[in-house]
Amino acid sequence: MISPVTWVSALLAGIFSVHIAQKMRFPYFWKDFFYLLKVIRYGIRLEIYKRTKRVVTVIDRFVQQAAEIPNKTFLIYEGVSYTYEEIDKRSNKVAQVFAERGTVKKGDTVALLMSNEPDFVCVWFGLSKLGCSVAFLNINIKSRSLLHCFNCCGAKLMVVGADLLDTLEDILPNLQEDSISVWAMKKETAYPGVNTLMDKMEEASDKPVPAKLRGITCLKTPNLYIFTSGTTGLPKAAVITHLQSLKAAAGFWAYGGTSDDVIYTPLPLYHSAASLVGIGGTIEMGATCVLKKKFSASQFWNDCKKHNVTIFQYIGELCRYLCNQPKGENDKQHKVHMGVGNGLRQDVWREFHRRFGEIRMCELYGSTEGNLCFMNHIGKIGAVGRSNFFYKLLFKYVLVRYDMVRDEPVRNKQGFCEPVRRGESGLLLSKIGPQSPFFGYAGSKQLTEKKILRDVFAKGDAYFNTGDLMAEDDEDFISFKDRVGDTFRWKGENVATTEVTEILGLVDFIQEANVYGVEVPGNEGKAGMAAIIVRPDFKFDGKKLFDHAVRDLPTYARPLFIRLQESMEMTGTFKQQKFQLVASGFNPSTITDPLYFLDYSQKCYGPLTTSAYESILGGQCKL
Repeated sequence: MISPVTWVSALLAGIFSVHIAQKMRFPYFWKDFFYLLKVIRYGIRLEIYKRTKRVVTVIDRFVQQAAEIPNKTFLIYEGVSYTYEEIDKRSNKVAQVFAERGTVKKGDTVALLMSNEPDFVCVWFGLSKLGCSVAFLNINIKSRSLLHCFNCCGAKLMVVGADLLDTLEDILPNLQEDSISVWAMKKETAYPGVNTLMDKMEEASDKPVPAKLRGITCLKTPNLYIFTSGTTGLPKAAVITHLQSLKAAAGFWAYGGTSDDVIYTPLPLYHSAASLVGIGGTIEMGATCVLKKKFSASQFWNDCKKHNVTIFQYIGELCRYLCNQPKGENDKQHKVHMGVGNGLRQDVWREFHRRFGEIRMCELYGSTEGNLCFMNHIGKIGAVGRSNFFYKLLFKYVLVRYDMVRDEPVRNKQGFCEPVRRGESGLLLSKIGPQSPFFGYAGSKQLTEKKILRDVFAKGDAYFNTGDLMAEDDEDFISFKDRVGDTFRWKGENVATTEVTEILGLVDFIQEANVYGVEVPGNEGKAGMAAIIVRPDFKFDGKKLFDHAVRDLPTYARPLFIRLQESMEMTGTFKQQKFQLVASGFNPSTITDPLYFLDYSQKCYGPLTTSAYESILGGQCKL
């Protein structure tokens, strides 16, 4: 007869063997399992909202937190703390000012042009409490693009920060001609026709406006417009619904964040990362957010230590800047345990860990307007996200073959796309359906249609075209490879080549321009470069081009390199050829065409000599 001890020993041995087998065959099983439980749990919550038509929005959640934890610090800005209750009451004042004057009503769109500051949040929340949609304007865009943004989202009122009012001087007459009311975050202003908001807020009541004004019954109701360069042309107003806002707000929580965390947000609030993930995520957990007006590499760790920061938001460039700071003895003496963001290169990732400790870096992937999100909850270096069998059941995505020369997806004889094999790079497409809707852009169905790829695997199907080349390895980790088409990323911003081309085309000596991005060793993303043809009887004028670019293009969109050509190569579909230009880069030793670079010290586009080229690669010449 077998003794109980033998049975127990056999059972323990069996459990141990299963555990070892699981660790060897499925090393990420439990991490995937618990992460997926969170995703399902949050999905059920959204499904309940959908079925009951009783949606608890991000602003509703904020009002709840202000009632439950009124004295907890919500924001810290330039050393000053603001509680949930204080921000709630101040946003009520904003709502009361506009409600009393009947300036806006539920369903209206209001544009917001402000730098990072607590009043950005107060104005955003105050307008949301009135049931308005808010359009976040990029503070770097110039006059022509800014006027275009109003046409996109249909805003008839704009709130502008005190520090940005002077930048509107040239276009204020245009705004007033279009009957767009401008409100400045000031007590007084010398600009005729500009309303002031701060003085009126001082006199307004801090009592809440009726909750029914912000109430909605459908998750797909738009509540924000966030402008993105997309793939072509002027900035597009990506429609952000309450569904997308709620999903983004769950990001920190999905990664294991809690109400005890202090989040450091140095990214601009007009981007979805800072506003939807940063502020929204802080609210969802009932945590605290340290809001920085502008990122500073030299102040970053001092801020983190001073405010006991535990989570920080980043883009890849940010981490590289931190690694480039002088080394210190106390580099690892901090409480930061997690970073959440995207665009972190493998070499920078490893150096960041060596310098500042084993901080869990949580990469995520997803465009502002997209219908798909990947999250690297495992923390594997180099991956932007992770998939698995269950994730693929919920979200239908595919990587298809892409012809870089023709700049289009490869289609077979039947006219359908072809999936790539494991490990191969392919264009990421996400199927559009009830579980993953694509809400597109405001103002033009044509712009929305350009992001949709149809008849991918069957007649009538539709997929969102991310414009990104990705690869998926044997362990289901997703890695980013490159951007395709008419856009590239530089300094954390999307650059639309078509818009830059149009701006360059206004220079009198330029006959044709072809804008693309080139890799610069040691830098994230791609730097702007333009191949141009000079008009007959004209000469290249580096000073004139410099003045034009500085005046009409934001810093990140200005071409850093110019290549003069006699003729422009075209693809078989009569598109400008970019592939060979991108591949050849900007090395004057291998390119026979005249090359120039953006020289801020001389305020012109000067000749790109071998010594200048080496200075750029060596980091002595800052880009």
